[in-house]
Amino acid sequence: MPRAYSQDLRDRVIDAVLHGGESRRGASRRFGVSEASAIKWVQRLERAGDRQCAGTGGHRPSKVKPERAWLLATIAAEPDITLTALSARLLAERGVRADTSMLSRFFIREGISCKKKRASVRAGSA
Repeated sequence: MPRAYSQDLRDRVIDAVLHGGESRRGASRRFGVSEASAIKWVQRLERAGDRQCAGTGGHRPSKVKPERAWLLATIAAEPDITLTALSARLLAERGVRADTSMLSRFFIREGISCKKKRASVRAGSA
């Protein structure tokens, strides 16, 4: 996996643009980085006042975890609701956009299985 550029290189590109009078694209060619990188580095400094790497990856907290009580109550009230219907209802009632895979991962973490009972699946004559 590619690594982030060094902080020294970021500082030199940003300084060339801000103090050296170079354009962002000109500084990117001079220092051998992509134009998009030079543009984003200067934009980050202008917007956030930060020269550091914004970081990649990391943990993102679950959107549905704060809705745990509502989800469990809904499943208790309607045990046969589909994940698609639950997703649509979550958006309509709570304003939280969650797709079916996100809900599935939530229920797996909670140890909740929504499998049908074997006795109710049987049909026909014995």
